[in-house]
Amino acid sequence: MSLKDQKVPSVCSRQNHSDPPLICIVGYSGSGKTTLMVRLIECLARRGYRVGTIKHDSQGGRVDHPGKDSFRHKAAGAAASIISSPRQIAMVTDVAQEQTPQALLPLLAGMDIVLAEGYKRARLPKIEVYRPETGKGAACQEDPLLLAVVSDATIDWSVPCFATAEVESLADFVARRVGLPTGTVVNFKQPT
Repeated sequence: MSLKDQKVPSVCSRQNHSDPPLICIVGYSGSGKTTLMVRLIECLARRGYRVGTIKHDSQGGRVDHPGKDSFRHKAAGAAASIISSPRQIAMVTDVAQEQTPQALLPLLAGMDIVLAEGYKRARLPKIEVYRPETGKGAACQEDPLLLAVVSDATIDWSVPCFATAEVESLADFVARRVGLPTGTVVNFKQPT
């Protein structure tokens, strides 16, 4: 079996088999992580997969905004606040320490796959977005859990390399690696 056809080790991507598989999209600031995440989410969703995401904010930015009712609830001392609308819910809750992606997986039950943006130091399967022109070097080239690299540079990292325009091929690779059923394509309409 070739490296390309192997599945992500479940011990690294899930705490238990009821959790969805998890892959981190990593790279230094300015490498294009968010752009790749958005394009990969769109591609996987078009295929009918339910995609959950986790965004790592190592700077500890504010999730809620001053002036909003939910912000006022938290500012008044609520330990957790849920925002509910006919189409979405969101929750802001206090934690004693930063949560790992694995600890957050139960909150994303029912997803087919979870993509986390960031967590380059986590012991988790990852895909690196690499742009040498940023001058920051590679973040995870030697990481044994690196599954692939996305770069328009000519590189040889001993893992599959995808150009930034090859999102469909990357989605095929991701689906195979985590064992998602293939051949599912649905019409994807943007919300209005």
